[in-house]
Amino acid sequence: MSYEVDEVILSDWPPYAWPKQQKQSVLISKLAELDQLHLSQCPPFAKLKQSMPNIDLNSHPFSPFFPLPVRLFKSQELKSVPQESVIKTMMSSGTSGQSVSKIYLDKRTSALQVKILSKLVTHLIGKQRLPMLVIDCPSTVKNRTKFSARTAGILGFSMYGRDITYALNDDMTINFDALNAFIDKYPGQKKFIFGFTYIVWLHFVEALEQLSKKIDLSESILLHGGGWKKIEANKVTKSHFKSRLANVTAIQSVHNYYGMIEQTGSIFMECKQGHFHCSSWSEVIIRDFKTLQPVKDGNLGLIQLISALPHSYPGHSILSEDIGVKLGEDDCQCGWKGTYFDVLGRVKQAEVRGCSDTYSK
Repeated sequence: MSYEVDEVILSDWPPYAWPKQQKQSVLISKLAELDQLHLSQCPPFAKLKQSMPNIDLNSHPFSPFFPLPVRLFKSQELKSVPQESVIKTMMSSGTSGQSVSKIYLDKRTSALQVKILSKLVTHLIGKQRLPMLVIDCPSTVKNRTKFSARTAGILGFSMYGRDITYALNDDMTINFDALNAFIDKYPGQKKFIFGFTYIVWLHFVEALEQLSKKIDLSESILLHGGGWKKIEANKVTKSHFKSRLANVTAIQSVHNYYGMIEQTGSIFMECKQGHFHCSSWSEVIIRDFKTLQPVKDGNLGLIQLISALPHSYPGHSILSEDIGVKLGEDDCQCGWKGTYFDVLGRVKQAEVRGCSDTYSK
């Protein structure tokens, strides 16, 4: 059975309901449309694609959509719209001396990112906007024209909360006055908490432990992502993160997410089983480190990320420097349809980049 992309408007696709055959048919049709758009409107993309015709990647349904190595967004100006149509320039985070990716958004792509992110977040926390606590400092969001990964994350997720309160001062210490006022204002109510993993761990969990303080955020949902590499160096596992967080905050509902600024909007949410899931708008392929051929489920490889959202730049298929493993498809015990996978780190000697390093002390 075939499915037409126009049967359901892109932003109305259900997040995790389509089985494999239906999702592939619809998503491949949309990707083919994007591929032609970028080939015709982005000369550097067309040149790059033509320069790599001998790499045989055609052993997967999504392989015709050649993945751009993610580093190219640092060295190339990749956009498929005229400069006057660009309303935002998203930039990956980087330490001093590093080059950064620049992602150019027009109104259409920006609106799509917002709509799809909304579908994914509300699927997790519900449609009602909840009182929101951001584990970060308010100065992070001051620049609204050039967005770092950290700024973009806070502003993006803040749209799904209300009465937004920042838990940290600008010197990254805990603002106990603001924090306690927030807790006192919403006793026993469901609350939404967002923060980057490394910041939540270092400046909130460990800070509370060092001060021998505990707070009651027991009715909260925490969504966090980015920075695992830094805390894993200190032997912090997912279970370790959740248990120590719960000890000082009483938070039981914790969800990690995986994504990068090159594909903002179509992030991969962690389900209640602890696995990342592809939504209807996204897919991943795990590729062999040397041959780039798809590997069998359960084997490690480089993560190729596919997204139906990028219209203003050729980011619909990118090859990351992250190591992952595909665990299955359509059969996760959480009930969500789609590919589910884990991220296990980064290839050696890969430059520190993007949403995985959102803050440097």
